[in-house]
This record gives sequence, C-alpha cells and structure tokens, in this order.
Amino acid sequence: MCLILFAHGAHPDYPLVIAANRDEYYQRPTAKAGFWEDHPQVLAGRDLECMGTWLGITRTGRFAALTNFRDPRERKTDAPSRGTLVSDFLVSEQEPQEYLEQVAGRAPRYNGFNLLAGDVGGIYYFSSRAGAVQQVAPGIHGLSNHLLDTPWPKVVRGTQRLQQALANEPSTDLLLDLLHDRDPAPPGELPDTGIGSEMERVLSPALIVSPQYGTRASTAVLFGRDGAVRFSERTILRDGAAGATVSMHFNVSRA
Repeated sequence: MCLILFAHGAHPDYPLVIAANRDEYYQRPTAKAGFWEDHPQVLAGRDLECMGTWLGITRTGRFAALTNFRDPRERKTDAPSRGTLVSDFLVSEQEPQEYLEQVAGRAPRYNGFNLLAGDVGGIYYFSSRAGAVQQVAPGIHGLSNHLLDTPWPKVVRGTQRLQQALANEPSTDLLLDLLHDRDPAPPGELPDTGIGSEMERVLSPALIVSPQYGTRASTAVLFGRDGAVRFSERTILRDGAAGATVSMHFNVSRA
C-alpha cells in the first residue's frame, strides 16, 4: 500500500473516511477483498504469498493499514512480511495503542514501515523510522512511503482532493475516482529516496503504472456515525484502467 488518505473526525456524518491505493509487483498473488473464511469478522484483500494484508476493517469497526517506508539502503532480504502487522491487529481484540507499542518492540526485524490502527473513536500511528506511537489528531491526513503527512506531491494532491470530496456528499465511487490520478509530479517536486530521478517520477502519481510494478487495487471506506459501513475495492489493471469493483455494506456490531 503506497498511499493512504483518511479523514478522521472531519465530517459530520462520517467520522472516518479512507481512500487508499495498494502498489505491488504484478507477480505477487493476491485475493480480492472479501470476508475471510478463517476470520469471518475481517474484510480485506489478501496477500496469498504470506497471508497478510495491506488494509482491512472488521465487523466491529476496527481498521488497520500499512505502507512501506522507502529506503533501499536499509533493505533486509530475510525480513518477515509486513502485511501480517495489519492482519494480526484485525484478528485480535487488543487496543490499538497497546498493539502498536508491542509492534514497536519488534520493529527492527522488519523492513521499514508505517502502520495505522484504530476505529472511529481514535486512530494511532507508528513508523519504524520515527520510533514512537502517536494518536493521530482529527483532520485530513495522508501517508505514502515516508512519515505521516510528509508533503510528497501525491499526498498533497490527494488530501486536497479528499477535502473537496468531503465538501460534497462523499461516496465510495467518488473516493475511488480521486485515487485515479496518473499525472507525475514536476521534476522540482520529486522526493529523493535513493532510487533515481526516473523511478521517483514513475512512482510520484497516486496511481502507478509500470511494466512490473504498479497500483493493483484502490479501496474506499466510509464509516457512518449511524454505524453503517460502506466498503469498495476497485481492481486496477496493468495498463492503469479500472477493473471490477467489489462493494460491501454492513452495520458495525459491538458484540
């Protein structure tokens, strides 16, 4: 997952709104979003190589999502899969702050990552490159492959577009459409993460298209103040075109 846009406590009817793109190598096997057979309360796509996920929610209103922290100089070849950090929270009953503090203790085993966990009552954030768990302030936020709210072009554009979407009546279709931004950033706005200027340009849009790696799915979630949840995942094809969309509606259960 390379871009997560979310609004927490920023809309009168939707206390949590999420729009996110998952970027991954096309060869990595993936299951589309659905309720998991082995954990029926979890709604998420699934990485079939390591059985974790990049973003998911539960019937009880829990949410977690992950992005990689881009730093090719410190990549470990024997690190465990970061996707299990998301799925382990979703299948647990731990409070998000407690869970992230436990993750912080074993973070050095993993390649760099950012992890969000919480529910409509509060979102918590931990980065293996920042070192401390923090509660996210209400507002509109963006997370890509650096720290939370780092003003990379895709984060700046994405949060602006999310703010515009919230000014109208938000829908999952509207959120999915705002993620479909293929325009690369101007050269002067590109970050320098050690991968070269050409790859920085390729990876700079919200929606990435390249021969071996790109945006595989877009996800939109609306948590309503009335307990209703609307979830949609759109498959993105290798040429960047929109594929099929899976949509789920349910009410949060506190049982």
